[in-house]
Amino acid sequence: MGDFSLLWLQSAACGGDSMSLLGLENPNLIELLGNQGITLLWHPSLSPERPRQLQTIIDAILADDRHLDLLCIEGAIVNGPEGTGLADVLGGRPKRDLIGELCARAKFVLAMGTCASYGGIPAAPPNPMDVTGMQWRNKEPGGLLAPDWLSRGGLPVINVAGCPAHPLNMAQSIINLLIQGTAMVLDEWNRPQESYNTMVHQGCTRNEYHEYDMEETDFGGRGCLFFNLGCQGPKTSGSCNSSLWNNQKSKPRAGVPCFGCTSPSFPKNKDFFKTDKIGDVPVELPTGVERPNYMAYKGLAKAAAPQRLKDRTTGL
Repeated sequence: MGDFSLLWLQSAACGGDSMSLLGLENPNLIELLGNQGITLLWHPSLSPERPRQLQTIIDAILADDRHLDLLCIEGAIVNGPEGTGLADVLGGRPKRDLIGELCARAKFVLAMGTCASYGGIPAAPPNPMDVTGMQWRNKEPGGLLAPDWLSRGGLPVINVAGCPAHPLNMAQSIINLLIQGTAMVLDEWNRPQESYNTMVHQGCTRNEYHEYDMEETDFGGRGCLFFNLGCQGPKTSGSCNSSLWNNQKSKPRAGVPCFGCTSPSFPKNKDFFKTDKIGDVPVELPTGVERPNYMAYKGLAKAAAPQRLKDRTTGL
């Protein structure tokens, strides 16, 4: 038993973030908890205790009989129907109310996954249950908690975004909270900067095709998926191509476009597999790129493309 206590609760969730965390390697989840001296108070998929014992744990925390260092929330917060929160309850109470009270007791709060961070898929239009994230509603500050809310440890809700969140990002966030505490650096969307300071585009094996504007118009080819097939990799912060899933693959490496799932605007209300364009130029350009420069570059790059790329003989 360690000194650092962790409570994991699910709200409006599919369980994908828990499944992702169970796939953690080097260290695996059991090693992570043991090596870092973390006491797991409850996890819906890992705890052997019966569910009613969860209420006993929660009651002890709310009564200040048990300290809580880290509260991890998986899934979005449900406010419906009609503002009651009764579409998602625990022990007969709206789960959003319970989570809000636990947040007041926790030293730190992690939102695991894009649903808990920003609302994610449950908050997509038309959102009849008025679903939101922990401290954000998509790109707008303020969700279950106010924009200026801080935990007892002095940090806002830390958003470990992703659909699901990458297991390494979840593990790094927990470890860094243990080591750095309030010194942890967050980005503009309250994500740990260390885990979200690169683009998904970096490390993509289709990078050279992107540079020379060698586009695919259908799936199964080796070329770039950005120009026609909806890939969000050049616009999305994430480690998917530098920290591979199961040490093997990422979506673009497997031939599937990046959907931009670490973004607060995910999911966009549009076709995932289509790039909106004006003429030959995507409406949304890679992050930081100016349209006049991009249009000039695009024509030159295509003309300069090596024959080996045109013939798709790079071996990638």
